[in-house]
Amino acid sequence: MRRILSIVFLLTGLVPAGIAAQGARPVIAVLPFEDGGSYGQDRDVFDALELGLQALLIGELSRSPGIDLLARERAGRAPRSAEGARAIDAASAASAGKAVGARYVVLGAFIDHYGRFRLDARIVDTESGRIVDVVSNDPALRDRRELHAMLQSLASRIRTALDVPSAAAGTRSIPTDALIAYSRGLLHLERSERSEAANAFERALETYPDFAEAREGLGQARSR
Repeated sequence: MRRILSIVFLLTGLVPAGIAAQGARPVIAVLPFEDGGSYGQDRDVFDALELGLQALLIGELSRSPGIDLLARERAGRAPRSAEGARAIDAASAASAGKAVGARYVVLGAFIDHYGRFRLDARIVDTESGRIVDVVSNDPALRDRRELHAMLQSLASRIRTALDVPSAAAGTRSIPTDALIAYSRGLLHLERSERSEAANAFERALETYPDFAEAREGLGQARSR
């Protein structure tokens, strides 16, 4: 049976105008990404990207004013079925999100078809149980080598859908090789494979020395 993946929660103080007028502070829950049926790489790469894309999307969204991130260790959990499919749809995501006080849940997905990549996200309203918007990365970005730019594009469209102010301008561009190595590190950490995790984070940093998340992951791998 495939692993159980963590849900990570973001708290946002800047909300859609109608909600803001009521003084509400909705919680946005970002789930691990789902592999939509990818081909052309090892299974472990796709398993790792489910975690890496989630973590980096959270990082992109957290650059927006008023967004706070809860630690991964404090998150709820999203189970998979024995067949490996994610056992959570919009209705069950809404129910789980509402139980922990989330106003919206973001369900991310990706598909890699021999290097042609796409990222999607469904935004679920936990009060109604309905999908309020579906967004994808800029369709001009299709090459796996542009994966970080795709993630930035997806984050921008999620912010637009939720009427969250744009993030401060960023200058970093994480190479896909570094992003995959970082994702592998997260997967190894989840499996309690500390040495392998450290090696993966080190590879990510060799490719992209300014990769703050990989440096943090390396510290975690060496301290556990």
